[in-house]
Amino acid sequence: MTGGRRPCVDIGGAIDDTGRMHAHAHAHSSERSRDRRALRWALALTAGFCVVEFVGGWLTNSLALLSDAVHMLTDVAALSLALVALWVAGRPATGSKTFGYHRAEILAALANGVLLGLAVLFILREAWERLAAPTPVDTGGMMLVAAAGLVVNLVCARLLAPGEGSSLNRRAAFLHVLSDLFGSLGALAAGAVIALTGWQQADALAALLISLLILVNAWRLVRESLDILMEAVPPHIDLDHLREAMAHVPGCCHVHDLHVWTLTTGHHALSAHAVVDPAADGEAVLQALQRLLAERFEVHHVTIQLECSRPCEPESVHA
Repeated sequence: MTGGRRPCVDIGGAIDDTGRMHAHAHAHSSERSRDRRALRWALALTAGFCVVEFVGGWLTNSLALLSDAVHMLTDVAALSLALVALWVAGRPATGSKTFGYHRAEILAALANGVLLGLAVLFILREAWERLAAPTPVDTGGMMLVAAAGLVVNLVCARLLAPGEGSSLNRRAAFLHVLSDLFGSLGALAAGAVIALTGWQQADALAALLISLLILVNAWRLVRESLDILMEAVPPHIDLDHLREAMAHVPGCCHVHDLHVWTLTTGHHALSAHAVVDPAADGEAVLQALQRLLAERFEVHHVTIQLECSRPCEPESVHA
């Protein structure tokens, strides 16, 4: 005789603890407010100095400065986009968008990564031409502007430095600024080399190194954004370990059809079917699973369908 598995009546469904979810949402809102203030200050500083660096690069004939100015221009666009995304992401859920607009932050991060990659193409072309035909550079003015840029980028990096739970959007902006910081260091180093040795190609070489740095950050950002958009398992979660931990909850025999994904940074969701002992208290099992997922795996939006185990279940149901 073979047995089947039937859903337990009126037990499955979303099992979010109200108090815990309220605290989680409040923390998420506070983080967004801090992100917004940091982004506004960083945008004001970056936009102001971007103009200075363009003018300085043109006057000193420094490709390293001009390439860094182009990068700062992408920073201005990125920070503006990040601010808009924060505003959109904060809008409430609707009947047609039941998860709200959280993914706006991820789309902005993806756009920022692509923008960084496009900026690299311009810098690489100019650097190649300068290496083939170097042009004189005003090293004094170049180093002065680069030093000022370094100070501005240090301030912006301090404002945007990501902490625990920081959004991908904020980390995207931080990566932009961090790349610019190293760009300013590269321009300073190139100016020093030219001043000491007269080797004009150092300016183009610094621009190439800046480009490689931008490219690495752009790829990292695009890859992480695409992982979220493709609903990949969050990187901090081992799916097999999570399934095993859920199955060890008293009253829970087996877990299948398990899915875990990220809505936006720090906001993870899970759906699964859990096979429970017929003698177990279904509500108690649900609450224990919810606590486990929130406390050990940082998953707060949980939907679980309970199924009652039956004798002589075919092995295939555990697949």
